[in-house]
Amino acid sequence: MGSGWRLTVILWRSSEGPAIFHGVTTFLHPDFSTPTFAAAPDATFAPAPADGVLPEGFFSTTNLPTYVRIGGVWRLPREPRMDGCLVLDAKDELWVRESRRVRKGDRVAVGAAEDGTQGIFLYLHAFAGAETADEFQFMTSAVSREKPIDYAEMARLLIDERGRGGYPIWVTGPALVHSRARTDMVWFIRHGFVGALLAGNAVAVHDIEASIFGTTLGMSGSGEATSGGHGLHMRAINKVRGAGSIAEAVRRGVITDGIMHACVTQNVPFVLTGSIRDDGPLPDVITDVLDAQDAMKRHTTKATMAILIATALHAIATGNMLPAFVTESDGSLRELSTICVDSSEFVVSKLRDRGTRQAFGVVTNAQDFMHILRLYVERELDARGTPAGAGAVSGPVVAVVR
Repeated sequence: MGSGWRLTVILWRSSEGPAIFHGVTTFLHPDFSTPTFAAAPDATFAPAPADGVLPEGFFSTTNLPTYVRIGGVWRLPREPRMDGCLVLDAKDELWVRESRRVRKGDRVAVGAAEDGTQGIFLYLHAFAGAETADEFQFMTSAVSREKPIDYAEMARLLIDERGRGGYPIWVTGPALVHSRARTDMVWFIRHGFVGALLAGNAVAVHDIEASIFGTTLGMSGSGEATSGGHGLHMRAINKVRGAGSIAEAVRRGVITDGIMHACVTQNVPFVLTGSIRDDGPLPDVITDVLDAQDAMKRHTTKATMAILIATALHAIATGNMLPAFVTESDGSLRELSTICVDSSEFVVSKLRDRGTRQAFGVVTNAQDFMHILRLYVERELDARGTPAGAGAVSGPVVAVVR
């Protein structure tokens, strides 16, 4: 393995974080033939004392590339994420596991050092771009509504992901439905730009209400409250519960358009997770928090890109399960492009403060973001001479895959 960097397109960075979106970073693995790495010991593993209990001094993982020396070879674990532990299974496969998944006797890596001296090396600077000069500068904050937004580059990233058969996950909040971005979301689903949709009960409820009654939370498309509209979302839930599932409601013609209709008809998997405040909920909503986390993780482990729109808690939850990088088929690594969209700088900053440092923040409302991103994607497709539908998946209505 070589040392140093191999940059394709330099990622936006400032001394405090991202500034302007310019693409993704790829890099070579560290040179493990150097004396420091060659002389390092193998990592130490200790048995878990009980189910769900880790040995003292266990290594707590991050979302960055983490190499573990086993039998004289530096290895990357499977299913990387933050807030997990390193487990060597009976077949000597190395995994990142949540503590609740660990069973008594499992071999768990222990050690506090991250520099390789204890057989574990955290590649802290894997995606650190060029440092800025140590001088007074304007506009160096990590997130700001005053920063320029490179929609053209985001469009290219989405199209490239579709072209390489990537797996972009979209995490959305109900504001996307209320703000008239529903049609744009449907367009992205139908044209093959969505690998999976992760959302809460409300997104599906309001989308289905719009399909059946033409309102969201009783609000018309023009933004006006309707008489008796406060109960329409409950009526929508009741119709789907009567059908037994969202997919069955689509089959029966109860749901005729919208985001959930597009997911079902285009075979795009979705995960709907519950909360204490949920109405209903819809029959497809996963109400057990650990089952919901497992269902989401089945998609975050496959993700090659993430778009998080108008949902603070869902975005942070997803970010906690996402690695900061993607492992390509040839073993090379690249940054997992993560775009977080919200009308408040606070949400984007909080996501980054919770460890998702690769997230690029777009401070705007869901409607504007979706409209403009779709426009730029269509322009880029025209410039490439690629039909909008190229790469889209169509097929029969099927049950949701969790």
